[in-house]
Amino acid sequence: MNKRVVSFGEIMLRLKSPGFERLFQSPVLEATFGGGEANVAVSLANFGNDVAYVTVVPRNLVGESCIAELRRFGVDTSRVVYAGDRLGTYYLETGTNQRPSVVVYDRAGSSISTAQPGCVDWRAVFSGASWFHVTGITPAISQSAADLTLEAVQIARENGLTISCDYNYRKNLWKYGKKAPQVMQEIVQYVDIGIANEEDIQQSLGVNLPDAVKMNAAIAKGELDLDHYRALAENVFVLFPNLKKQAITLRKSYSADHNGWSACLYNGHDFMVSHSYDITDIVDRVGGGDAFSGGLIHGLVNGMDDQAALEFAVAASCLKHTIPGDLNRVSAAEVEKLLKGDRSGRVQR
Repeated sequence: MNKRVVSFGEIMLRLKSPGFERLFQSPVLEATFGGGEANVAVSLANFGNDVAYVTVVPRNLVGESCIAELRRFGVDTSRVVYAGDRLGTYYLETGTNQRPSVVVYDRAGSSISTAQPGCVDWRAVFSGASWFHVTGITPAISQSAADLTLEAVQIARENGLTISCDYNYRKNLWKYGKKAPQVMQEIVQYVDIGIANEEDIQQSLGVNLPDAVKMNAAIAKGELDLDHYRALAENVFVLFPNLKKQAITLRKSYSADHNGWSACLYNGHDFMVSHSYDITDIVDRVGGGDAFSGGLIHGLVNGMDDQAALEFAVAASCLKHTIPGDLNRVSAAEVEKLLKGDRSGRVQR
């Protein structure tokens, strides 16, 4: 079976204040690139998969440098569309202890926000591919980006690809007049594998529980009731009978740099829970959910059973918390080593 994976979305210029400084505390910003779907593509490439990334970027030095960075990791960018005038940007201030991280978006008018359905030759993109990944971020950018995403999943379904979607709710992006569930419920009708945290499910899809207030209050205290998560996943399956699996990440946020990290997965019959990692001294949690998505897709594409794929995804994401930048720069072998119990962090010589 062909294992080629295609990922689609917006990649941005990331401008971060050094270390744990406030934004513009000093006249320096660290420039890298990142974006949910691109982060997934890089993870998959690092794990040894055949992966292509589709986006729309301007044909200028910034856009070309961005795509060159993806190629450096072995991601196929041959179907990237060059159009529009600017690459979206986001600013990041990394929090620590009780001060949270802060993200400021500057992506209005970006190339992908003005892209229209028909600008990507999806049938050519999907030729020889078996899996397609999208998120709820791109549909939040603009109506045309939402239309382009819907076109993509419809054609992917026509071509028989497995479709995964990280629901990724971004409240600061839904500005063009529609609420997230109005758009995302239509897109998710074409999805096989759903990925989310509890907020994404509630806000992106409009799926709630009778005791959602109690559940959310417990999460805010760092407490997780797994029965709530199973019920939440079951409610998603009721609304979207097309789904085959729903993964939910479980984060206990004790502080900005100390989290508990695990996940669960429901496949319509069995409810599975992963090993839990206590992550202290977090270096960078941005991209942690994308690392989970990349790990889950890797496991499922390569024939792991649901529990094994879930464990691989959580371990891969755990390691991402140790790496600065959006991208998860680890190999499958490093993830497997963590899965085998090597959590000492001792120097490897």
